[in-house]
Amino acid sequence: MSQATRALAHAFDTGTLAARRAFFLRAEDPPFAEIDAEQSFRPTFLRLKQAVPRLESGGHSLGLVLLTKHKEENFANIARGWALLAHGGTLVCAGANDDGAGSLEKHVGKAFGGVDTLSKFHSRVFWLGKGERTPPEYWQKLATLQPVGDGSWLSQPGVFSWDHVDDGSALLAAHLPNDLAGLVADFGCGWGFLTRHVLATCLSVAAIHGIDAEHRAVEASRANVTDPRATFHWLDLINEAAPATYDAIVCNPPFHAGRAAEPSLGQGFIAVAARALKPGGRFYMVANRGLPYEPLLKAHFTSFETLADNNKFRVTRAVR
Repeated sequence: MSQATRALAHAFDTGTLAARRAFFLRAEDPPFAEIDAEQSFRPTFLRLKQAVPRLESGGHSLGLVLLTKHKEENFANIARGWALLAHGGTLVCAGANDDGAGSLEKHVGKAFGGVDTLSKFHSRVFWLGKGERTPPEYWQKLATLQPVGDGSWLSQPGVFSWDHVDDGSALLAAHLPNDLAGLVADFGCGWGFLTRHVLATCLSVAAIHGIDAEHRAVEASRANVTDPRATFHWLDLINEAAPATYDAIVCNPPFHAGRAAEPSLGQGFIAVAARALKPGGRFYMVANRGLPYEPLLKAHFTSFETLADNNKFRVTRAVR
């Protein structure tokens, strides 16, 4: 349980807030029973006893929003929470001080005309009643898939590098060959940039599986990649099996969780990719150049080589 969730539970345990039938966006351990939990991040979703990747029906008298470190994602979730809340209901937000909860509280207070607040466990809990005022139009737009970048693709906050092509993926795309063929996978597909690139440049690809642990990313990928050769899967590849074995895998592995880089996440993707490749299959990966991935590549693949290194990112080709 995060410090912010502890602070949220404290607000209800002490009677500062009264428990009612509620929804909980970005849910962790619910602070009381009778909560409709929404969690789009697969590893956390699998730990919850009851949850859905996206809530659609509203009319609740109480709504809880667990804040993240991403300002636009919080704006979007507050706007969605407002839409799910019945008139006169209460919206409660909780977040860590180190993640900017204090700044967000000021934004919400300015937008809605003030909030009540509680501080506990290095976190903030603030709440407000739903009246006539509505979230800013910009916040409401962020709550749905929308055109971003050059306008040729859709995305939303909560997806990695949601509004632009990240430098690592761009470098990997520039060094992928055009002879990928058979069954291919994009591990950690995000909003579908690499999947779409492979389909456009590798005409011998029979099918490609885009896989991501974030449901919002899978939704965006399905909207962005309409080629019938592509299918998308919402999976936690570290703890759930890949859907198939592949001739090639492309990957910009995640290694950020919370506020710190965690190379173990990328290391897990390397091991998973090795298990999911056919003998002789190829693995193309981009990662921050300082991460300790070479020993694991050596342990799991028959050979590997560096295709590009720009002093920030390194592109590696490994053969199973």
